[in-house]
Amino acid sequence: MSVPPPFLPYGRQCIDEADIAAVAEVLRGDFLTTGPTVDAFEAAFAAAVNALYAVACSSGTAGLHLAMMALGVGPGDVVIVPTVTFLASANCAVYVGAEPVFADVDPDTGLTTLAAISEAVERAGRDRVKAIVAVHLNGHCVDVAALAQAFPEIPIVEDACHALGAANGGETVGACTHSAIAMFSTHPVKTVASGEGGVLCTRDPVLDERMRRHRNHGMVRDPARFTDREAAFDAAGEPNPWYYEMPEPGYNYRLSDIHAALGLSQIGRLSGFVDRRRHLRGLYETALGRCGPHVRALPTAPGCDPAWHLSVALIDFAALDTDRGTVMRRLRDEGIGTQVHYFPVHRQPYFRETAPTPALAGADRYYERCLSLPLFPAMADEDVGRVVAALSRSLGNGGAAG
Repeated sequence: MSVPPPFLPYGRQCIDEADIAAVAEVLRGDFLTTGPTVDAFEAAFAAAVNALYAVACSSGTAGLHLAMMALGVGPGDVVIVPTVTFLASANCAVYVGAEPVFADVDPDTGLTTLAAISEAVERAGRDRVKAIVAVHLNGHCVDVAALAQAFPEIPIVEDACHALGAANGGETVGACTHSAIAMFSTHPVKTVASGEGGVLCTRDPVLDERMRRHRNHGMVRDPARFTDREAAFDAAGEPNPWYYEMPEPGYNYRLSDIHAALGLSQIGRLSGFVDRRRHLRGLYETALGRCGPHVRALPTAPGCDPAWHLSVALIDFAALDTDRGTVMRRLRDEGIGTQVHYFPVHRQPYFRETAPTPALAGADRYYERCLSLPLFPAMADEDVGRVVAALSRSLGNGGAAG
């Protein structure tokens, strides 16, 4: 009796013995949280993306919330968000009482464009827009330099959860040359994993300090910033060692040393992870090119050197006389996991009620065709052939070019 091949999820972590040893070392040490491993992880991450500062936090969602707080976004303000993204990109505006206004995307890349952002800014009223969230989707990049040139007065937050290791116009995503903040996720399916976690990068020391303060309840321990002199200092003018102040509330968005140990171990393997993802995605591009006129690999955005987080196929399901759900179920029956990234956020019930949006044709066209196929470094080259052959069978004759 033959043994079926292992199930291939659309994405998963890649853990080795060095990762396990790094976590075990922290577990045997003195600090499980708020210790030196978090500092080391932040320093290594900043170096990896050419940033001046990196702030680790508990998740990418927490990171986006911290970014909004650090920029002072609040009630009455507008945040421009591409609609093809995860919920958190829009929810971060809601968390601070602001209004997300959704922008369209290119129907083939899924990335937002200067024209789409400009239309959304005009629709919202430029004077109300206090931030633009530029979502780097699937591992390739929005043209942030063009956005910064067009809107120099509006801070740009790069939602770079999919783009660790990517470059755009020759500049590493995360260096923040044209943006205020770049936010990364270290969720297990991302390029570098810490279990759960996120990292915010910036070149601005003021934003760095604000994000650090807001991730830890808004607490201040710097004596130079204390305002209650009587409570903060003893009779000799020395700061009381137990004392701290909270000028405004924050959250418990800290990353533990346990998570940071895994992230620190993984960031040392970033270039290898990225190279492997690029190689596998290249194999997909070739194989999908043999599947007929109604199936193709996602095109690469101009000027971008992607670090493919996802391997997306664009499939004209209607032309093939099938539907995506049926194809996904057929693939699962063959041991292959797939996903859709993403259902346009402006069509979610909550935002239909709270942020009514005109039709966004590019997003609808991208959404109706996209399918994320398995992509993670531990895949073998032959796994790509297995996936594409199964996809061809699942699509029927129209996708069976071999």
